[in-house]
Amino acid sequence: MSVVLLNEAIVHYEVLGRGRPVIFLHGWVGSWRYWISSMQVASTSFRAYALDLWGFGATAQYKQHPDFYQLSNQTELLRIFLDEMGIGKVALVGHGLGALVALGYTASYPDAVDRTMLINCPLDTKAISTRLFNDSIETLVSSFSNSLPNGETALADAKKADPAAIAASQNGIVAEDVFNKVNRQHTPCLLVSSAEDELVSLPSMEQLTLLSDLGHHIILDGAGHFPMLDSAAKFNRLLTDFLALDSGLSIKELSLKDEWRRRVR
Repeated sequence: MSVVLLNEAIVHYEVLGRGRPVIFLHGWVGSWRYWISSMQVASTSFRAYALDLWGFGATAQYKQHPDFYQLSNQTELLRIFLDEMGIGKVALVGHGLGALVALGYTASYPDAVDRTMLINCPLDTKAISTRLFNDSIETLVSSFSNSLPNGETALADAKKADPAAIAASQNGIVAEDVFNKVNRQHTPCLLVSSAEDELVSLPSMEQLTLLSDLGHHIILDGAGHFPMLDSAAKFNRLLTDFLALDSGLSIKELSLKDEWRRRVR
């Protein structure tokens, strides 16, 4: 277990491998832990980091100041973490809440991001199921754990989350505006959606028309909210291609596998 003191509070992270840096950012239900398989795959050629955001996993909670969990502060956590670790230009892989954090960071610091993969990222508030904010974290964890391979282990830290950290993000989701800004900045961006996601609905065709020439959208058939777990082999092949793409190239240059080619938009 690795920790770093940021803003006089403990932030937990894990790291594997050597090479160019890639940061994995978890979603609302979980922690760094469900990235283990993906980190192992990435670590053969890259230095893979995964951290717990404020209020999640083993990172500090702010129960007396729930407003601290706003998306802007989660994004700031990423910035100060990268500064503290001496990490320069980076690839970001974010899921759900983590995808929103990746978007926010990329919009604010475009020169610091080489590419970004946004997995089941809600591009507007309506895309998020009301379950996320109405069900308890225990109910959500139980629901997903029962349907995922090794789900209980992968989501073992999820119940540690401060419910306020989930609730606070509801007030800061302006992803469509931020997504449009990132597109205008021409940051290579791969938007990945799961066909069977229970928490985040697919982006609309209108939203997808805003993708820049360096952006691309892929739908993973048969995958749920956690494609890195329920479709691990497929997801990790996509991740490998995404990370191996030469810097600055359009995501459209990916040598996409036949298994998802027909569902590419």
